[in-house]
Amino acid sequence: MNPPWVAVAAMAATATAGLTLAGCAAGQPPAWAVPTTQGYLAEGVLARLVSDAPPPPAPGSPIDLADKATSARMIALEDTDRWLLATSHAEVRPPLGLQHFDCALGVRLGSAETPALDRLMARVFHDAGSVAERVKAEAARARPVGDDPDRRACQRLDAAGRQSRSYPSGTAAVGAAYAETFALLEPERAAAVRRIGAAIGDSRVICAMHYPSDVQAGADLGRAVVAEIAALPAFQADLPAARAELAKARATGLTNPGCAAERAALAAPLP
Repeated sequence: MNPPWVAVAAMAATATAGLTLAGCAAGQPPAWAVPTTQGYLAEGVLARLVSDAPPPPAPGSPIDLADKATSARMIALEDTDRWLLATSHAEVRPPLGLQHFDCALGVRLGSAETPALDRLMARVFHDAGSVAERVKAEAARARPVGDDPDRRACQRLDAAGRQSRSYPSGTAAVGAAYAETFALLEPERAAAVRRIGAAIGDSRVICAMHYPSDVQAGADLGRAVVAEIAALPAFQADLPAARAELAKARATGLTNPGCAAERAALAAPLP
């Protein structure tokens, strides 16, 4: 029998496939689009974070070669449970993307109304995704699926998507930003939510959509974004209502039935 989250993975893959990659900026079509929702950060802060981001590794450099070797080893995970979980992780837009953290939080998001949490995370998503996409616009690094036209991805891609830019990983940026935000909402679960944020980044390497250094750069950006957001009065004002919704969701006693399968998939060592 398939693990319960396989259906979620299929749903996420279908949702991702439904996006028109070719309709985005030339050479840069992400698997998701940064929403028009207003973020927390001012334009000057966003621009500073972009300017502070390091460039991608030079082609043929030791880091680049190590990236390619690691990516090649991930082919062994195709069609495994970890591959299916990675397929699910391709969807990071709120509110669906927040459900990746169900097991770490001990709740079942989606089983209760969480409008305040969804609004807060949509603003975090906006800022993390915006910074990552701006850096990507200046860094012309091919994806693994672009370097190898025969390489499988865990989401459907057209020609533009396969040839789009890899550095940094916007998905890893958003995953890390969510993790840091959940850690602020529930500090006692900080380690658990950060493990999921890191797993979302790992999934992008498994999916052949990014190299490890792309993921590291994206995660660093996501953490930097939340470090800036955390000090803002507007963000601090939004925390109590989001925290109360998490507590209400936990009070229902409902948890995600796929947690055992998730633990098993994440327990398998990466090649």
